Amino acid sequence: MAAMGAGRVLGANLRARRDEQGISLSELARRSGIAKGTLSQLESGSGNPTIETVFSLSNALGVPVSALLSDAPTADLVLVRAAEVDVLSGEAIDLRMVRRLEPAGGLFEIYTQDVRPDAVQHSDGHPGIEHHVVLSGRLRVTSRGRTEELGPGDYLAFRAGGPHEYAAVDGPVRSVLLLEYPPDAAPPGPGPHRS
Repeated sequence: MAAMGAGRVLGANLRARRDEQGISLSELARRSGIAKGTLSQLESGSGNPTIETVFSLSNALGVPVSALLSDAPTADLVLVRAAEVDVLSGEAIDLRMVRRLEPAGGLFEIYTQDVRPDAVQHSDGHPGIEHHVVLSGRLRVTSRGRTEELGPGDYLAFRAGGPHEYAAVDGPVRSVLLLEYPPDAAPPGPGPHRS
């Protein structure tokens, strides 16, 4: 993603996914709730996508987030420098997709996330299971009517299909998020970058 920049990669992959499914910008706007003009900017690579926008597009197209944000790896050794990964910012979270992994029959996305204090990150839900490991700070996660508070080294997993939210408790939080998709939600990688 660093070579092209998140906006340009998203634009190329968004257009490829839309073409594969044979849907117009107007139809994608209707499905995602995102204005047609905004979608046009995103496809041209000139938009500035947020977490909420990318997840809305992922849900509207029925593809994992990484199908919109990643290039296919081209080497046996993959090194990702944190400073070279574009950030997707949301209400309370700065999210960086580090890697997309495709073992036989599955799909995993690895993210680092920084949760800012004094705000709450809401999600309407998306396919898959979220696995969280807190590196520093205290993270409050609410899902399916249950709230858990995690500290450094704590792990939590939950099905992400329903509404859920995150909040930093008493200062910023740094964590790792592994998003595990079920086998039936693992489409081929991004169209124009696939080898």
